[in-house]
Amino acid sequence: MSADRLTSAVLLVAFHHRLTAPDADTGISLLAEAAGRSASPEAWRNAVAGAVFDGLLHDPVRLPEGALQCHWHLELTPKGVAAVRGLRKD
Repeated sequence: MSADRLTSAVLLVAFHHRLTAPDADTGISLLAEAAGRSASPEAWRNAVAGAVFDGLLHDPVRLPEGALQCHWHLELTPKGVAAVRGLRKD
């Protein structure tokens, strides 16, 4: 699967699902399952990293105020929401 298609899948999953996991590996597994597409974990990680770099996703590793450890959470930025709306028109 091409990198662009994986990135689109990441954005669509982030738009339709609230994915939260205790760590990045579990988060990537949940993402792949929710997308229903086959790709290596490394390809999914690269798609998420690319979307973060492009300003479409917030950094998924979070340390909420008062928390004792980080967690992984997939969340679109406003630019990411606009990109998903563009994908849905196609």
